[in-house]
Amino acid sequence: MRFLLIQTLNGLSFGMLLFLMSAGLSLIFGLMRVLNLAQCSYYLLGAYIGFTVIKITHSFLMAIVGAIVVVAIVGIFMQRYFLNRFYKNERGQVLLTFGFLFIISDLVLWIWGGTPQSLPTPSLFEESYRFVGIVFPSYRILVIVVGFLVAFCMWFFLEKTSLGAIIRAGVDDEEMARGMGVNVPFLFTAAFILGAVLAGFGGVMGGPFVGVYSGMDFEILVYSFVS
Repeated sequence: MRFLLIQTLNGLSFGMLLFLMSAGLSLIFGLMRVLNLAQCSYYLLGAYIGFTVIKITHSFLMAIVGAIVVVAIVGIFMQRYFLNRFYKNERGQVLLTFGFLFIISDLVLWIWGGTPQSLPTPSLFEESYRFVGIVFPSYRILVIVVGFLVAFCMWFFLEKTSLGAIIRAGVDDEEMARGMGVNVPFLFTAAFILGAVLAGFGGVMGGPFVGVYSGMDFEILVYSFVS
């Protein structure tokens, strides 16, 4: 029973990382009809940026902020100058984003090398909790909680806010939304950035217990499509 409970919690913590990755992928494709295979590159890039920021600042929070900023900039660049030209062209999107996947992967390998790295666990969550007869790392519990919070926030944003309704309206009837004065390109860029940021955030959150290494982006991509 204890073994089953531990494996369940381990599965939940890893599943939440996949959720952060696949949620951004689903958000971008579901709302914008853009199939972004480079989503896994945002995860890898976010993890390495977080690793570098932690080495400099010794702050896990600053690592998250740094990863979010860099990944957001990369997302804006890709969406505004490349993917925007292939809207509703899924074959072109696949080829283009797969090319970016290789480019970012090679850049990461060139800058950080191929040695696997691991982000340090935040000091507040270095210990393990003992409950119902088992011992489980507190950081993995944090990952599970954060995953559920992100899921709730995404649902609330898309379903209960006016901005979420505007984004959905822009997808369902772009011409009508434009006629009502909605800046649809800006909304699509914002949605794309949100999806990219989720992946970069997931990379930092996953760094302390799954590590970061070259080639992880391809592994995460397969898991994300399955999930």
